[in-house]
Amino acid sequence: MEEKDSPTLQQEQEEVKGKRKTLVVILMGPPGSGKTTFCNDVMSSARRCWVRICQDTIANGKAGAKSQCLKSAADALKDGKSVFIDRCNLERDQRADFLRLGGAQADVHAVVLDLPARLCISRSVNRTGHEGNLQGGKAAAVVNRMLQKKELPQLSEGFSRITFCQNENDVKNAVKIYSALDLSDTLPSGVFGQRSKDAKVQLGIMKFLKKVEIPENETSGKCNVIDDNTCQDSIPRQETCGKDLCSMELEMENKDKKGSDSLEKSSVGDLSSNDVHTLAFPSISTADFQFDHEKASDIIVESVADFLRKVDNVRLVLVDLSHKSNILSLVRAKAAERNIDSKKFFTFVGDITQLYTKRGLRCNVIANAANWRLKPGGGGVNAAIFKAAGKSLEIATKERIETLSPGNSVAVPLPSTSPLYKFEGVTHVIHVLGPNMNPQRPNYLKNNYVKGCMVLRDAYSSLFEHFASISKSCLQREGSGDSRYNLSDPQSNLMEGTTSEQFPQSDQKIKREDPYDFERNKRSKGILTESSSKDKYNMQHGDHGFAESGINSDAPKSDDESRKTAVATKRTWGSWAQALYENAMHPEKHKNAVMEISNEYVVLNDRYPKAKKHILVLSRLHGLDCLADVQKEHLPLMKQLHAVGVQWAERFLSEDASLVFRLGYHSVPSMRQLHLHVISQDFDSTHLKNKKHWNSFNTAFFRDSTDAIEEIDKYGAAKINDEKLLTMELRCHRCRSAHPNIPKLKSHVANCKFSFPSHLLHNGRLVSASSKTVSEKP
Repeated sequence: MEEKDSPTLQQEQEEVKGKRKTLVVILMGPPGSGKTTFCNDVMSSARRCWVRICQDTIANGKAGAKSQCLKSAADALKDGKSVFIDRCNLERDQRADFLRLGGAQADVHAVVLDLPARLCISRSVNRTGHEGNLQGGKAAAVVNRMLQKKELPQLSEGFSRITFCQNENDVKNAVKIYSALDLSDTLPSGVFGQRSKDAKVQLGIMKFLKKVEIPENETSGKCNVIDDNTCQDSIPRQETCGKDLCSMELEMENKDKKGSDSLEKSSVGDLSSNDVHTLAFPSISTADFQFDHEKASDIIVESVADFLRKVDNVRLVLVDLSHKSNILSLVRAKAAERNIDSKKFFTFVGDITQLYTKRGLRCNVIANAANWRLKPGGGGVNAAIFKAAGKSLEIATKERIETLSPGNSVAVPLPSTSPLYKFEGVTHVIHVLGPNMNPQRPNYLKNNYVKGCMVLRDAYSSLFEHFASISKSCLQREGSGDSRYNLSDPQSNLMEGTTSEQFPQSDQKIKREDPYDFERNKRSKGILTESSSKDKYNMQHGDHGFAESGINSDAPKSDDESRKTAVATKRTWGSWAQALYENAMHPEKHKNAVMEISNEYVVLNDRYPKAKKHILVLSRLHGLDCLADVQKEHLPLMKQLHAVGVQWAERFLSEDASLVFRLGYHSVPSMRQLHLHVISQDFDSTHLKNKKHWNSFNTAFFRDSTDAIEEIDKYGAAKINDEKLLTMELRCHRCRSAHPNIPKLKSHVANCKFSFPSHLLHNGRLVSASSKTVSEKP
């Protein structure tokens, strides 16, 4: 009897199974929107059998491929189970394959976790132990980037039901609905909970990061279509004033076709302001030269922040043609994290050759991502700028320089007859060449990002220095009433009787002046003239025209003559600043202080150490007072000092393996005689008392020995950074958090477990017990 009944029961179960429909629920939302929590909440109390498909764990608990997710989902459906697709699925293409899982036996639903961006960011940044390891500071940029690409689901894609959850209550209701589904239950088809088109715009991601109030016009249903800094990319697609992004982009295109420049003011101030000298520049090396966007965006933001700390009354604008630009999104997020003033630096969508006539943004200087031959052609920005400027730019460029090496730039004044000058108000084009990761282009770096990042930093530094020089020259002219340069009206520059040759020639004779208006340190006054260090570096980098000798003469001088004159500039050192010089010249008189002596160097403890271990390796070469004096012929000595420093670091590490050392030079030392600092990174010392002490070792003022050696080898001189860096805010050298005073900073540093910043983890800048570069010699 039992044998006869058993098959009948199995047949009945199969019959029920065949009649009911399984579900494929595709969850949609950025990181931090609560997709995993939604799945877990439903599955913990569900009446039907669910399987969660997550790409972060699909490969035996590790991240896998989309194909693995599709296979697992198909297998679960064959077994009569319903599935949750726990992926972001923000783009139509990303969810298309999962929609194909539906059919006669399965309905496909979408649950859109359309929560506020600020909530998603906060959750992502603060969470720990995430399956995909997306947490901490990098999460904010990822959320922002994903929301730029968000495409709202539509029934026409193949969904039978779409549920929008705009807040936590909506999410709870959706959990209840799916938890209550029995094996044979179905849900009504259609779209539920979609935001009304009249709803207010949520706080944009960038405004949330900057903690800025929403302007009234952004909550009134009116969308400022000015630049992507205020609307297009800082506000997620589903929240752009009731319009989808496609319609907004179409509207922008229509405005462009009509030549409309009736743009409104934004949070970046008056776009057509005549009072602020403005540089518009594209991202160098990220398009045709295929440089990694994450690394490039880090360098852009770092370079901009460093420059704006030194220069006032200027404006920098990063420009790209597309609202979907990845580099713009990354830079905006990272600039916001560093609290860079959006009136001094912002991103902008538009054609860099028509910023004023089409967008109302007045830029007197634009940068060109040039090729090494400085020729028209190719594609992208280079071709567009040469075409827009006319033949005169090619001629003016050739008069200045014919080729350019990576990491360098050249400023070219535009003749007054150039269309860019006439109609856009652009007086100068700065050609800049960055590193190349494209094997089809010259100077291919073979994916060497250590060298590539250094070259890219040099490129932006050179670009911004040229702009600073131009800006300062213009201000001096405006102050003297020189009518040859009137930023406020491009047309007024076309003076009667002024030929296309006259204006450029006037700029070619400009004497090199320091653009940053340096403040000298009283303790080290007279160490260097303003030009002796910086001009030496700039001339070796191939600066032409605007970066000439810096010597008080209108007659052009050769680079060699200028360098010799600059280096020979008289220095005066106070008596107290001679102590290291005396140690180096007469070490036998200071045997108690000296730890090691040779014919080339002396090693001694820093008299006022700023860390547990802090020693100095002094050169014994007379006349070599500081890093600015070092030339290519001193390269063997520099390498020897570094090698000795590493040996002493290794000796200390054998005693205490927990220490980490950094080797470097102060850009402008307070004491005479070239000396290398070998300093442990604990900064545990009673002698570290003030902001200058900290910043002299934890800003760009401190030049890593390996970087200085590489620059001297390549350019014949090391870069000297500004003393204004010593006045920067106090920031932890590991996590970069800001602190109000030295005691609080020290307390934080003693407990900070963050890894060192990425730029210090390369090129042998740090020496530790586990470092592979401990025994490396430059």
